Amino acid sequence: MTFAERINAYEKLIRLDKPIGILLLLWPTLWALWLSSRGHPDWTIAWIFILGTALMRSAGCAINDYADRDFDAKVARTRDRPLTTGQIKPMEALIVAMVLILVSFALVLQLNALTVKLSIIAVIIAAIYPFTKRFFALPQAVLGLAFGFGIPMAFAAHTNNVPRGAWVLLAANVFWAIAYDTEYAMVDREDDRKIGIRTSAITFGRYDVAAVMGCYAFFLLIMLWIGRLFRPGWVFYLGLAVAAGLVVFQYRMIRDRDPADCFRAFQHNNWIGAAIFAGIFASFYFQKHI
Repeated sequence: MTFAERINAYEKLIRLDKPIGILLLLWPTLWALWLSSRGHPDWTIAWIFILGTALMRSAGCAINDYADRDFDAKVARTRDRPLTTGQIKPMEALIVAMVLILVSFALVLQLNALTVKLSIIAVIIAAIYPFTKRFFALPQAVLGLAFGFGIPMAFAAHTNNVPRGAWVLLAANVFWAIAYDTEYAMVDREDDRKIGIRTSAITFGRYDVAAVMGCYAFFLLIMLWIGRLFRPGWVFYLGLAVAAGLVVFQYRMIRDRDPADCFRAFQHNNWIGAAIFAGIFASFYFQKHI
């Protein structure tokens, strides 16, 4: 394998060719950074979290592919991943993950002790998640914790405290992750059922679409609660209204359970995260300038 081919294989291992995962991890972190600072984040802290998000998502992908290396060959969408094809050896994937985690940890060490302690919990959850698909009927809930743990960390970094509102926001993110990752799991449901992997799409069965919409509803309701807790301003609710409209649009995408449309719906969640962040950002901006 040439040098260029090896670099391409590593890029695919950590999914730099598919940035949607970074974005879905980044949006809730940005919500927390702006809420915890009342719209005035410390930019050093912000950049540490942005870089750490990209690094930890990449590490998570390497761990996930290591854990699923025997399953991925049996799923149409994943059989060309570099670990499955033999372009990268299992030990190489673990080394990549460890290097990325250590670099992330070096960034976190620039922050306060509480944030450092929370980062250790975040790494443990991220490492456990891929293996929960063997025995837990709703691994997407664990994914929501892993993807949302930047929330309490952001509050800790800015305030050296994790208030109730941070945990409420984390709960909202768990419901959001269950919704969008169920859409993702609906793409592979038949293959996953054959190989014995547990996913929410299999657990929900014929009620999958209703469950996805129910999780979105809980997510939006909890975000309304966030508005009452933090009082960012009226534009925040406008952002939530846009997010709710995007959820309705997603229902039209997934109601027939077409795998291609379900995957598009999953990717569409980037705009939900962006709409909510835009509402938070604009609310604090207008509070300052009007």
